Amino acid sequence: MRIVEARVIPVALSDPPLRNSWGLHEPYALRSIIRLTGDDGCVGWGETYGGEEMVRQLEGAAALVTGSDPAHFNRLRMLINSPRIFAAYETAMLDLLGKASGRPVCDLLGGKVRDAVDYGAYLFYKYAGDDDWGEAMSPEQLVAQAERFVERYGFKTLKLKGGVLPPEEEAETMRQLRERFPDHQLRIDPNAIWSVETSIRFAGWVEELDLEYYEDPAPDLAGMAAVAQATPIPLATNMVVTAFTHIAPAVFMDAVQVVLADHHGWGGLRASVELAKICEVFRLGVSQHSNSHTGISLAAMTHWAAAAPNLIYASDTHYPWNEQDDIVCGGPLQFVDGAFPVPTGPGLGVEVDDDRLQAAHERYQEHKAAGRDDVSAMQARDPNWLPMRPRW
Repeated sequence: MRIVEARVIPVALSDPPLRNSWGLHEPYALRSIIRLTGDDGCVGWGETYGGEEMVRQLEGAAALVTGSDPAHFNRLRMLINSPRIFAAYETAMLDLLGKASGRPVCDLLGGKVRDAVDYGAYLFYKYAGDDDWGEAMSPEQLVAQAERFVERYGFKTLKLKGGVLPPEEEAETMRQLRERFPDHQLRIDPNAIWSVETSIRFAGWVEELDLEYYEDPAPDLAGMAAVAQATPIPLATNMVVTAFTHIAPAVFMDAVQVVLADHHGWGGLRASVELAKICEVFRLGVSQHSNSHTGISLAAMTHWAAAAPNLIYASDTHYPWNEQDDIVCGGPLQFVDGAFPVPTGPGLGVEVDDDRLQAAHERYQEHKAAGRDDVSAMQARDPNWLPMRPRW
């Protein structure tokens, strides 16, 4: 098989006004969709980050992909020489190969070890907006948001995107979540907005809550190591260990206990399988990071997670926040008791609805930007807000 056409289709998904330590989500999340066509007429789909700069890089790599054999991953990986750009095309190549062979992508990654993949609720402080979730800027409102996630999707893991309110208020949010959900796994991610001292104090405040892990309380390995020495709560990261070269120093410093994989950034699905194996060697836990995404990424994330034996933590997903604009056929995709069933069809097991794709592309044309800009979105609401680090 040869790839005869490689197209990049930028799209925009409606996004609520979600807060994080970086600022505020803009009204639209930008994504880039990859469409590869084989000489047999099969179509393979991929997805990655969005924005004009990302589209430019993806389109620059399209000439390298066109005419290539979709099974020759290593050659293209060296030619493209960017983990993020290669990952987007690799997903579509695996989708093509799966369709040609009649096998799901997880089989091409070594075979599944589970039939469904657990996902967790991604809780955000948020402003009231043109959505049906309502405001969530207090501990009580966050608990109500969590109740809705659990009722609607059956999630058994709850993760709070912190670093927004003063740490004392976020500790109170975690206490109220534990009181309301005594049997759920709880996590918090302040996105490295706190000082090391504040991170250590916060760990003491919530130690009795039996958190599953504490994600990125500090912005670098030295800070993470200092926090890790001061608390028994496992530390997770998707900010200080983001490449294979980061693993050795992280292990040497005992700075993290859980690494969050993300095939979009780590170089693809096959690289993420390698990451899981390396984590197994060093006895590091493995979880899965998420950004705003469509059902293409949800399917890809699920295939990788199904093929990773040591993935014992529920994966993150933004999908419920963006599902109304999903571009896959039959969407929104459905979680069952907090898990997503591994697609059994060939390739990724999902197909794209042309009308939905076109609508999302037209939305992008109206709202396109160089890339994500949470700072400007926050300053539009509060001109005095500044991206200070540390904030507390």
